[in-house]
Amino acid sequence: MNGKPADAQHIGADLIVSALEAHGVTHVFGVPGAKIDAVFNALVDSKIETVVCRHEQNAAFIAGGIGRMTGTAGVAIATSGPGISNLVTGLATANSEGDPVVALGGAVAADEALKQIHQTMDAVSILKPVTKFSATVGAPEQINEVMANAFRAAEDGRPGAAYVNLPKDVMAKPCANAPLLPPAFAGLGLADSAAIREAARLINAASTPVVLLGMLASKPANADALQAFIGKGNLPVVGTFQAAGAVGALMFSNFGGRVGQLANQPADRLLDSADLVITIGYDPVEYWPALWNKGKQRRIVHVDVLPADLDNSYCPYVELTGDIAQTLQALTSLVDRAGKSAMSSGILELIQAERLQLARDSAARNGTPVHPLRLVHELQQFVRDDITVCLDMGSFHLWIARHLYSFRPRQVLITNGQQTLGVALPWAIAASIVRPHEKVLSISGDGGFLYSSMELETAVRLKANIVHMVWIDGTYDMVATQEKLKYGRSSGTDFGPVDYLKYAEAFGAKGLMINKPDEIPSVMKTAFDTAGPVIVGVHVDYRDNYQLFEMLNADSIH
Repeated sequence: MNGKPADAQHIGADLIVSALEAHGVTHVFGVPGAKIDAVFNALVDSKIETVVCRHEQNAAFIAGGIGRMTGTAGVAIATSGPGISNLVTGLATANSEGDPVVALGGAVAADEALKQIHQTMDAVSILKPVTKFSATVGAPEQINEVMANAFRAAEDGRPGAAYVNLPKDVMAKPCANAPLLPPAFAGLGLADSAAIREAARLINAASTPVVLLGMLASKPANADALQAFIGKGNLPVVGTFQAAGAVGALMFSNFGGRVGQLANQPADRLLDSADLVITIGYDPVEYWPALWNKGKQRRIVHVDVLPADLDNSYCPYVELTGDIAQTLQALTSLVDRAGKSAMSSGILELIQAERLQLARDSAARNGTPVHPLRLVHELQQFVRDDITVCLDMGSFHLWIARHLYSFRPRQVLITNGQQTLGVALPWAIAASIVRPHEKVLSISGDGGFLYSSMELETAVRLKANIVHMVWIDGTYDMVATQEKLKYGRSSGTDFGPVDYLKYAEAFGAKGLMINKPDEIPSVMKTAFDTAGPVIVGVHVDYRDNYQLFEMLNADSIH
């Protein structure tokens, strides 16, 4: 650590910060308080940048975005009591999405933990159900051990959230230990060789195999190996929302599209035709198996870092558990297929024709408010390789998840595990830190925007190059659409207007409005050419949202 005299006594808080540095942490995100102030004080003398947030939930969201884009744990920090409870949604989201996060929380002194005093809370028990690891540091000698295990839990296997509870007295006590580093040589290896051979035999023998990609398929190293695997077998492929960007441009003709939440998408036709499904990096939370595999008598090859959670609708015949990239490379060498079946080729050709027709139809939608498809069509022109896109949850999310394409892993960040409102702007802040030379486009509905809009101040303070779009309709539309399907009417979904131009200006950001479809390119160009955060508002015509829910399994409506 820098800045502290060499002969100064080191305390527990110093070791916490040394451990963060040892794990390569460059930023922490959080809100200070009396029970965690020793750690904040130690951060001053470190190389780590402390980013003060306006809400602890958003600090966890930002840390989750860091984790998703880098593969190493982002760090959130909060004080005791409500500071910790405010982390819950952010950590639950990261854990469901597979994003590595380590959260640090202050606590009352260890000898006061069972007393009913100011901000006493059993934080470990509260956070255990939504994390992979949740523990209290009981003594200074445990700090290096707990921190090392928290980072290992967050980053290894299927990544997720870890929580470390830090009593204020432990943070203030002398501590002479050094950080524990992870093993220099470690990691998963190849899956079982016999299982790899059997998987290859099934793939070679199948009539209509289809690859289903999940979140971990979009990890860059895995995505690289994936291209060769798809190409070698000329395999049809679909992906969950979180797998966005895993299929490269050269393999786009094999890509049937995205699946998730609603079993009525073009890619579902391709998946439904499969006599063998090869899942890669897939977690059932991304697209629950009962929607795409219930009652199917077909075999599944499961390629992942973890064994599958066996389910009535998801019980793999072959399980390839190990490093995904290495396993795919070994499997690729054994794949020997003549090409796609006539059925698969026909479905893919039809999907491609539908894409082209949809693009033509979308470009011709000139009404106001603006139709979602016109917006997606225009935004596709801006989604170059040097743009990161962060999506919130809502009706707009379904239009974009279905119809906006990306060919770079982790370029488009989509939520589907908890489907959490408010993630887009915090993720955009994370992207502006991880990818400072890129522009960032984040999008929310007007319902989700105010869940985290206070972090616009954080974005302005950081001079983050963010363009945040707000699709405006004055309702929680996704909820309203589903209520109307169930009950014939909506309830509790309407709210009042916000002046987004004044809102942006109040925080020191620039505000712009799109008033008609022909303005989309020019307004978005102005937004991207503007330094610092920009809010772009657009009133959206959601009258066709019922089409998102047509021909679906009734169990999809939640």
